[in-house]
Amino acid sequence: MMPYIIQMLDHNPDLLRSAAEMQQEMQAHYNVPCPPYDDVLKGLAERPEAAEIIVATDHQLVIGFAAFSAIYPGPYLQAGLFLKELYVRSAYRGRGIGQEMLAHLARLARDRGLSRIDWTADANDERLLRFYDSIGGQQKHDKIFYRLDGDALKRMAS
Repeated sequence: MMPYIIQMLDHNPDLLRSAAEMQQEMQAHYNVPCPPYDDVLKGLAERPEAAEIIVATDHQLVIGFAAFSAIYPGPYLQAGLFLKELYVRSAYRGRGIGQEMLAHLARLARDRGLSRIDWTADANDERLLRFYDSIGGQQKHDKIFYRLDGDALKRMAS
């Protein structure tokens, strides 16, 4: 049996605090700016209903998380699941937690009648790419990832 539990992130204050701390670790890992802890905590507590998160916990410590949403349409006009983020605390890597979280998401997608899981990955993270390849993920070279944010988002919205 796993020494950790995978569950949906609800509004349990202890889990939210632990998830906020882990997100700060994630931002440092990726060497990107991070909002103050209170803002991270508020963002988790007030996230949009459709922005779902599962967490792997070791007692009340969040050791991994996956943020995802249902998407529609996809190939053959079927619904799918988009995995926005998968992260496991550095001290817990290499124990199969990420793979088990993806298996949990695959079961969730199957049970909800969703036809696939899509995600993006850092093209320069060879370890990550090997992991995704090892679980049967297929790189889609015919797609390009775009983002509209900051000033470009403001211009588009005006």
